[in-house]
Amino acid sequence: MSRFSLTLLVTLGLAVSACDRSEPEPAQESGASAQATGEIDRSNEGELMPASNVRDLDGRVLNLGALQGRPVLLNLWATWCAPCKKEMPLLDQLAADYDEQLQVITVSQDLNGQEKVAAFFAENEFGYLEAWMDPDAELGFHYDNTPLPTTVLYDASGVEVWRVRGDYDWSSEEARAAIEEVTGP
Repeated sequence: MSRFSLTLLVTLGLAVSACDRSEPEPAQESGASAQATGEIDRSNEGELMPASNVRDLDGRVLNLGALQGRPVLLNLWATWCAPCKKEMPLLDQLAADYDEQLQVITVSQDLNGQEKVAAFFAENEFGYLEAWMDPDAELGFHYDNTPLPTTVLYDASGVEVWRVRGDYDWSSEEARAAIEEVTGP
């Protein structure tokens, strides 16, 4: 009798759940792919740099809002993001080329990924980039969960000039011309 009861219960459950079925909804396009254009976007020009704290691998704290006096190129990336990892050597070279004129800050969005970030930096031996972390994903929320990589150029007073969502060739003439808007030639 218990086997019969169990079979009856499962059959009734399936019948009831099938009554509420409708046509499956069409799949939605991913907002990330639509946002990741890999092009310079000036639609947020004039916004202030967020006063978010980031930490390095030794626990030192950097308040981004306090960075004024020299332009800042802020890059959000993660170790699991292939385009991000591809950009890192280009950003390191950019930091070398504009050493005193531009501060390039790369902030990992890896949650609980300090070991992964440390290993990535050790493996790549960057000469100019420092490993900064955003363990609470404050920057991701500030930039509306933008796709990675996302890079934002701020002028010397901390005001946004432009941003790039997605992969970008930081060694290109276009990139250099766009950066020289705030650094000069």
